[in-house]
Amino acid sequence: MTTIFGKILKGDIPCTKVYEDDWVLAFDDVAPQAPVHVLIIPKIPLVNLNDVDESHEKVLGRLLLAARIVAAKKGVATAGYRVVMNNGENGGQSVYHMHVHVMGGRAFAWPPG
Repeated sequence: MTTIFGKILKGDIPCTKVYEDDWVLAFDDVAPQAPVHVLIIPKIPLVNLNDVDESHEKVLGRLLLAARIVAAKKGVATAGYRVVMNNGENGGQSVYHMHVHVMGGRAFAWPPG
């Protein structure tokens, strides 16, 4: 099943790219929940963390490295930012293509909800 993120990867749906490498694509969220809200997706089809095993170590690492790069590019690295990965229905996942949210530009509360 092709998700909206799969269509973005194919170029069928445009996005505002923030960062890209051989493993991941980062782009601005179209419905931001913070002043900075970027989504980072792997370029391989993974639904969520339940799909991964040791063979996915490189792409999982790239997701977190990309989060650091995105935070710096967006100017929120020093003040702080949140990195979130929703996993499954009860975890709040709404698009079933693995993705990481990088959010910043304001203070966040804990617990998140």
